[in-house]
Amino acid sequence: MTVADREALVVERVSKGLLIGGQWRDAKAGGTFKVEDPSTGSVLCEVADAGVDDAFDALDAAAAAQSSWQRTAPRERGEVLRRGYELLMERQDDLALLMTLEMGKPLPEAKGEIAYAAEFFRWFSEEAVRIEGGFSIAPNGQARFLIMRQAVGPCMLITPWNFPMAMGTRKIGPAIAAGCTMVLKPAQQTPLSALALADILREAGLPEGVLSVLPTTDPGGVTEPLLRDGRIRKVSFTGSTPVGRKLLEQSAGQVLRTSMELGGNAPFLVFDDADLDAAVEGAMQAKMRNIGEACTAANRLYVQSGIAPEFARRLSERMGALKLGRGTEEGVQVGPLIDAKALAKVQSLVDDAVGRGAKIAVGGGPGDGDGYFYRPTVLTDVPQEAELTSTEIFGPVAPIVTFDDEQEAIADANDTEFGLVSYVFTQDLGRAFRVSEALETGMVGLNQGIVSNPAAPFGGVKHSGLGREGGRVGIDEFLETKYVGIGGV
Repeated sequence: MTVADREALVVERVSKGLLIGGQWRDAKAGGTFKVEDPSTGSVLCEVADAGVDDAFDALDAAAAAQSSWQRTAPRERGEVLRRGYELLMERQDDLALLMTLEMGKPLPEAKGEIAYAAEFFRWFSEEAVRIEGGFSIAPNGQARFLIMRQAVGPCMLITPWNFPMAMGTRKIGPAIAAGCTMVLKPAQQTPLSALALADILREAGLPEGVLSVLPTTDPGGVTEPLLRDGRIRKVSFTGSTPVGRKLLEQSAGQVLRTSMELGGNAPFLVFDDADLDAAVEGAMQAKMRNIGEACTAANRLYVQSGIAPEFARRLSERMGALKLGRGTEEGVQVGPLIDAKALAKVQSLVDDAVGRGAKIAVGGGPGDGDGYFYRPTVLTDVPQEAELTSTEIFGPVAPIVTFDDEQEAIADANDTEFGLVSYVFTQDLGRAFRVSEALETGMVGLNQGIVSNPAAPFGGVKHSGLGREGGRVGIDEFLETKYVGIGGV
């Protein structure tokens, strides 16, 4: 089988319809939309384009299934997730190829995402049987307190294109474990991973109606009516801050539970006592994971003045050596950006920085070929007023800003409306604690460039979001607490 034949077969195997009430079907209006390969600009396939009537059918299915699903034994819910984990790992190669075709990341990185995504199912399969309540005696001894934890109810899950499998499992996993039904709206650019995941869950034994999947080119038209309906009780969203604000407004009318994982503007602080090799390696991880198209990506690299030239030299050498190309090709380390709009945005931010005095150490322009490629770029002498210090770059561009002392670094790092993650490299234990406590972010990578882990709580503060995903607290987002006061005892 040729490479092209295998790619075509992987795409062909995926259901292209809407999953509603356990059945694959066409959109009621009959519409479809094209899914593009960002490395070539060619069309991979067409999938059904959901409309508002389809959305209400999905909500009807979720509402009808909620009562029986939440009464399902926790062990049974956990076993569905466990089987889902095993199937994801068994099909890692094909699922990774599918992801690379629809969003561009290099194949080894896509395989890593499938493993990461699967871990959310394994983690929450174990949490399903650990949902705890409580019992206590009232302080005056005249009553008893019974505390119950119950499923919040039908959920609207909205996932982004940059981690199309992992963001699905990170939301679906705790919802299944808690006993919630779901309507999932994947990103328009990457519906195939979500559709493949839905098929795996059906095979794993998820009952009909518990999960519906609605690919659509009209996300607002599909989601807003559901949020205002009253039967959806929670919305979980990963995406941009502007869209998150709009969803919060739409959720307010029905006072919905919300989880918002929004934009980032991660500072990456390197102090002069840092292990420079470790700092450069951490910068490569924090900047270049997923081609820089990650909310956790290092967006502003603050380096203490005395070591900034050497740090920039080493980072530029590493960035310049990365192989750019189609993610399915051998040895490729940097794939294309998601679309033409993303490519234009990255170039505009680089042009703005250079126009304000920044210097291009390496890269600085689009790559060759028909796809949406941008060369890995390092900018030095970046002024604080450059637009990319306040805007999420979402591309392979590393801007280096210098600082003189600890307080200046903290002030610059916190000078943003965002607060998702920050990174700190230092070998001074006291400084590590001081800076980690002072940074206004929900997560800190201390001497490491990757913070994401299914067993740890993921989320931000300020305009980077509400709530946490993963870890022991991840399932809490899908549970309500009920108190029963017992008298006459």
